[in-house]
Amino acid sequence: MNFSFVNGTPNLTGSQRDTFATAVTKNVIVTALCISINYINGTHVHAFRKHQIFNSNPRYILFIHLVINDMMQLILSTLLHIISYTLYTISVSFCLILLIIAIVTTLNTPLNLASMAVECYIAICIPLHHSQICTVKKTYILIGVIWLVSLLSILPDLFILLATEPLHFFHSKLFCARDYVFRSAYSLKKRDFSHIVCLALVWITLFYTYFRILFTAKEATVDIKKARNTILLHGFQVLLCMLNYVRPMFEQGLLYLMPGEFLAIRFASYVIVQILPRFISPVVYGLRDQTFRRYVRRYLLCKVNIK
Repeated sequence: MNFSFVNGTPNLTGSQRDTFATAVTKNVIVTALCISINYINGTHVHAFRKHQIFNSNPRYILFIHLVINDMMQLILSTLLHIISYTLYTISVSFCLILLIIAIVTTLNTPLNLASMAVECYIAICIPLHHSQICTVKKTYILIGVIWLVSLLSILPDLFILLATEPLHFFHSKLFCARDYVFRSAYSLKKRDFSHIVCLALVWITLFYTYFRILFTAKEATVDIKKARNTILLHGFQVLLCMLNYVRPMFEQGLLYLMPGEFLAIRFASYVIVQILPRFISPVVYGLRDQTFRRYVRRYLLCKVNIK
């Protein structure tokens, strides 16, 4: 059964189960997608490490951090999916480690996208100060702040869990889903509130940077047009992030229309919400950015030399 996901509450009725052949097919599909997408993302990381033109540019540093973050999130998501079919329940302590990393990497994505939009805005609207504001050192500090903010959002849930649950709970086994571990009413309300605040700040940032770039010049140059399109793509990525938060309501609506397709709906929504969005980041830069495309194509095709 494919009920493992980070945000949302699974319906563990046990009334519907996949056949062995169907379960194997679904896990093969998920694993194949994970390997394929991470291979593409891995070529971007390799190109970034090998060439100074990338690792000395704040824009590419933020991008590669987003790619690595997506790779981690995808691996954990796939691992939880496979565990839900094979082991079904795991120890709470091990589940806590997986969930905390998965939740943090999920929250990192919209914050990283907002940071990339701000860097794009500075490059277009105040280019004379770009080299002073967007330095390599400050970029790595910003990445640290992103991780710190995401960690701080989950730490209250962890403290509440340690304070309210008995010791034997951490030695027990359960289905590894967020709402089955952080199950207090406060944690549920705090989760929804933190998601709303985070996404609201990200959307305000995206709208502000987009419209400031839009009105920078009456006749847009190629660079400004590209910057606008990039921020629009960031907005599309944030929309995909939001699907993860509204996934339970989306599934309930589909179940109302197709009550007999419970397992198919769950698997389809898992692939669309958790896996496919991880492919968007390399498309934004790996295909649209000429410099990155030149090097990534070399590694994707396993070419040794490039003219």
